[in-house]
This record gives sequence, C-alpha cells and structure tokens, in this order.
Amino acid sequence: MFLPTTLEEADSLGWKTLDIILITGDAYIDSPFMGVSVIGKVLVDAGYRVGLIAQPDTQDATDIRRLGEPELFWGVSSGAMDSMIANYTATQKRRKSDDLTAGGKNDRRPDRAVIAYANLIRKYFKNTRPIVLGGVEASLRRISHYDYWSDKVRRSVLFDARADVLVYGMGEKAVLELAKRLREKQPVQGIRGTCTISSDIPEGYLELPSHEDVAEDIRKFEAMFRISYENNDPISARGLVQKQDTRYVVHHPPAQPLEPEELDRIHELDYEREAHPFEKARGVVRALDTIRFSLVTHRGCYGGCHFCAISMHQGLEVVSRSMASIVREAVAFKKHPKFKGIISDVGGPTANMYGFECRRKKRSGACRDRNCMTPDICQKLLVSHRPQIDLLKRLRELPHVRKVFIGSGIRHDLVLKDERFGRKYLETVVQHHVSGQLKLAPEHTEGDILKLMAKPDIDGLLQFKEEFDLLSQASGKKQFLTYYFIAAYPGCTEGHMIRLRDFVHRHLKINPEQVQIFTPSPATVATLMYYTERDFETGRSLFVEKERSGKERQKRILVPENGGR
Repeated sequence: MFLPTTLEEADSLGWKTLDIILITGDAYIDSPFMGVSVIGKVLVDAGYRVGLIAQPDTQDATDIRRLGEPELFWGVSSGAMDSMIANYTATQKRRKSDDLTAGGKNDRRPDRAVIAYANLIRKYFKNTRPIVLGGVEASLRRISHYDYWSDKVRRSVLFDARADVLVYGMGEKAVLELAKRLREKQPVQGIRGTCTISSDIPEGYLELPSHEDVAEDIRKFEAMFRISYENNDPISARGLVQKQDTRYVVHHPPAQPLEPEELDRIHELDYEREAHPFEKARGVVRALDTIRFSLVTHRGCYGGCHFCAISMHQGLEVVSRSMASIVREAVAFKKHPKFKGIISDVGGPTANMYGFECRRKKRSGACRDRNCMTPDICQKLLVSHRPQIDLLKRLRELPHVRKVFIGSGIRHDLVLKDERFGRKYLETVVQHHVSGQLKLAPEHTEGDILKLMAKPDIDGLLQFKEEFDLLSQASGKKQFLTYYFIAAYPGCTEGHMIRLRDFVHRHLKINPEQVQIFTPSPATVATLMYYTERDFETGRSLFVEKERSGKERQKRILVPENGGR
C-alpha cells in the first residue's frame, strides 16, 4: 500500500489521526530504494500510523497542513540526496532537470531542504510535536561542517533547523526506538544513531572543538574532523559533543547495523514500486525506470573511497541479505503489471561485495590504521564471489525472468583478488549480466591522485579490461566497459588530467564520456582536503583547483565538447 498523503486516504485505512508525518524533498516513490518510504513502511510494520507529504510548497500552508498534526513527531528529509547537490552542479550552476521530481523539472525541492521544511512546520504549527531530521542531508551535516555552496563552516543542521532530534545513518533502529520512547513519554536522549541538544556534556563523551573555534581556525576544524571520522564505527565509537552556541550537539554512538534477517524483512515489506497517483498527475518520475525492478543485495561498502559519503551514512561494514529473501522479492515482481521479465540491477553500493565478510570488523570494529581495500585488499577481508554467482544463477532460472543485469558498479580489484571464484564470476557476468556496458569507476589513472582518493592503482584495471575483452570476444558479444572519472579532485592539476587523457586514449582506447567535476559534499575526507588544501594522510600541502574556469578546463581536457557539470 501507499502511505496516506491526505486525510481521506488515512481515513480509508481506519486512521482518524496520524502518529508520524514524514516530509521528503523527492516525489513520493513507494520503493525500497527510497529512504523515506522504507522508514514509513518500517514504522507502519511496527504498528504506527504514518502519513507522507512529498515536496511541500514552502510558500503556502496548503501542503504542510494537508495531514494535520502528528501525535508523536514530524520526520523531515531532503530526499535521496543532499538538496544542494541535487539542485546545483559541481560548478554551482542551477540544475534544470531532476529525475526524482514528477515531470523532470527541478522546481520543487528547496535549497537546504531540511531547514526549509522545519521552518515551514514551525510557521504553521506553533509549539508542535518534535521535529526529527533524517536522511543523507541531515546525516552528513550533523556536526559543524564545511559547506561548499556558501564557502564557510556551518554549524550542525540540528541547530540551523531548530529541530529536536537528528537521526543519522541508516535510521530504522533509531527511529523505531525514538517512536517507542515518544509514545511512552520517555526521554529521547541517548538513542544510538541520533544527535540531540543539551546544556550539559554527558559523562564519558569526547568533546570536539567548538563550532566557534572550528569556524575560525582551519587546524581545529581538521582536528574535529579526525575525531569524528575515528568515531564512526558502531563497535568502537565513543559519544561526541560539540558546543554550538551556549548549548551542545550531543552525538550519540552509531546504531548497530541491521542483522541480515532484519534487512530481509525490510525489503520484503509491501512496496508499490510506483509513484503515488498524486505524482503521476504531474508527469513521469524518471528515476523509476532504474529502480522499479532492481534488487538491493546488501548495505555498506568496504571501499572507503575518500570522496564517497557511503561510509559516513551506510557504514563500512557490509550486511548482506539472504539469497532466499532476494529470490522471493524477484518472484514478487511477476505480480506487477509493468514487469516484462527484466531485472535492471542486482547489487548495492558496489555490486560485487555481496556475501563478503570481515570477521575482525564484526568483532572489534573498523581498523583505525588501514583502509580495507587500499593500498591493497586486507587479508582479513574474505573475498569470495561464490555467493553472488549462486544468487545470479538462481535469479536467471526463475521462469518469469528473461534477463538479469548488473547496473551497479563493480570493483575490478576484488574480482582479481578472488583467485578461486573471480574468473568464474567475470565469465558469468560477461555471458549473462551485461546490458551492453559494464560500469567501472577507476576515477583517475595517476598514482598520486588515486592515493588521495583511496582507490587502487591502475595496473589492475588494465588486467581486468584484457580479461573482460577476451571473454566478451569468446562469447560473441559486443559489449564494453564504461569508466567514470573525476576532474579537479584535490591535488589534481591540468598536468594530471593531460596524462589521464593520454592514458585512456592509449590503453583504454576510448573518448571518455562519464566525467564529472569533483563536488565537495559535506563530511567526506576529500572535502576536508578541498577545504584545508592538505593531504589527509600526510598533512602535506596540496594544489586544489577552486576556480570555476579552472575546474571546467580540467574536465574539457577529457571531454572537449562539454562544459563542467
């Protein structure tokens, strides 16, 4: 079922009032790929009455008043992306299109959406129920952070939005505990995976440099980042506090990851896999073409790439669903009238991490002295593609399934590392699961830039390409590798981009198309390096291109016909 978006829809379910009202900056797509839908369905599954308001007009009371006032709390999210990244290109030009808005025009999501929506609630509902921030925008802005769009250090969004609680990371456990405590009229302080506001410092919590200090002193900002970065693992993290004005943002330790059976249950809840009828009247939601019949196999990523926010949001531990659950979800596709036998994607943040385990991480938490996958893949990470080979075979054998594709990117270094099953996995993918192109994300080719990115060296990419090409040729299939590259990354000069161009022409024999200018999103290591102009690992000074014209020049070295995005 869809979550109700009007009081009439709620009444049809026998709900005279709502416990929780969720606000999102995206169109309402009822899908396990959309965080607000997942949270809503999890709460309904636990017995709460939940409504949803998608993309409310911030200049008018009509939308925000549509469902009345909740009994427990308002849940506010910008949607699947940080609203500033959704609304602006890397060179700060306004985006015209939006795949997560019905009709495709980018005209319904406000800048700094969680702040705008919290202000909207308080404008029309005085002394209302608690306002709870969640989603990636809140998660990445939970403490003082460098904001690229204003070029300054902003305080916690919890304070800027004047909200009551912030849920960070993958929020199912935290939001269920929060709802339970509010229903039982219990204090909400201390819930793992949340931030709250206090006048006091809880016992045992680490105090970060204050917002005032980090906004004025770049070295104190760097120190703050390192402490928060080192306390992001649910097993080893300590609680943190940071003075924001006369009060503190209290950053409770991260929530424990879901167990596989819990993740199974979430993905087998009743999703419509469609945009709400209210959205359809406005036009097509293009994102549905990609996610409607895709399967999430796992959460988290071992990669720890310095430009990626996944480790701060989903975590560095991979939690995989059971094969039986994934197959049941695929079987359920045949009930959908639009299913034509094509599964668009089977994967996660990185497709071929399904079923991988690091027993040390599960026992002791993430290592502080090394990355799981760079400069080489840790021996304690048990790399085996056998689980995904078996899963893909099961999905191919379903009688109502014609094709199963891998649309998510894969890590070629993991395939090469797996001496037992890597070759078999690549043969399987080449033979059955490439829709013309397979995605790889080397991001660059120059060793010093790859190190700054926490990406593997380029030699493995060439070996993987050779094997992929030979297998494709042997199978009689005309299919290709698609490569993603980043321009104007911290440390990257025009000289680096020229050498990257020469490399891809000489060795990959392509004219790159998938090239984007680096966007400094809040809370990543790469953004810290962009702001401080220092190498995160060594502290040495870096060249950082900060002029729009310089960023566009770097991109045009690879794609001369196009400007920066």
